[in-house]
Amino acid sequence: MNMLSATAERRVVLRVFIAIFLVGLSFVVLFPFVALLLASFKSASELMRFGLNLRLDFDVLSLKNYLYLFSEQGKIYWTWYKNSLLITLLFTAISLFLSSLVGYALAVYNFKGKNTVLFLVLFLMMIPLEILMLPLFEEMIAFRLVDTYWGVIVPFAVSPFAVFFFRQYAVSLPRDLLDAARIDGCSEFGIYLRIMSPLMIPAFGAMGILQALHSWNNFLWPLVVLRTDEMFTLPIGLAGLLTPYGNNYDVLISGAVLTVIPIIILFFFFQRYFISGLTIGAVKE
Repeated sequence: MNMLSATAERRVVLRVFIAIFLVGLSFVVLFPFVALLLASFKSASELMRFGLNLRLDFDVLSLKNYLYLFSEQGKIYWTWYKNSLLITLLFTAISLFLSSLVGYALAVYNFKGKNTVLFLVLFLMMIPLEILMLPLFEEMIAFRLVDTYWGVIVPFAVSPFAVFFFRQYAVSLPRDLLDAARIDGCSEFGIYLRIMSPLMIPAFGAMGILQALHSWNNFLWPLVVLRTDEMFTLPIGLAGLLTPYGNNYDVLISGAVLTVIPIIILFFFFQRYFISGLTIGAVKE
């Protein structure tokens, strides 16, 4: 009886320590975001004086920075915002469609060279972007896609990681549905569109979040391809405002806070698909 009581006490103590650790870890994770949010309501002089902190003084908090962004002077910021949104939406939609088609084909059909294609997909996942930038940029020049949305989207529309992810997910889907659909006279593309795509919704949700996040935060390739201020995305535009001759950190921080909003909305609506899509696709073969 005493042994059971001692074991129960140890479990309670362990749970208390775990809870304290997780609470402390959550503070560490949330501090940058909360500090950034508070800093967006402060003046540049206040930021230079105290830096990023959780100091809450209503006398120094104001909407001046956000009002500046919504004024005529901040018009270029919303041009960057529009560019980022448009590129992210197009890239995510095209990438999900094409990558899921390739992954589905690798999982369902048997054809000559299938294993070679799968090996190439895995091999391409290991190649860093920096190696591909020069030949890709030369292709963009040849196709006259420099300083265009398509120049940012097309080179990476089919992601090797997304192809492999959809392939792993499609392998776990029942084959009986495919045979039944073929007997009913459904075309191969119709099977993918009407039967398999609804079954892969968790995979679409998970990969959609990852692809959208990648496109929204993408800096290096758009920096290479885009040339004019009116075509810049948010990461390039905000980085370009940083100069050695002085910066409006208050406005920059406010702009950075607004860039987080679409990602928060995206994850809020698709988080259940994100979790289920990752777990199912990872453990089934």
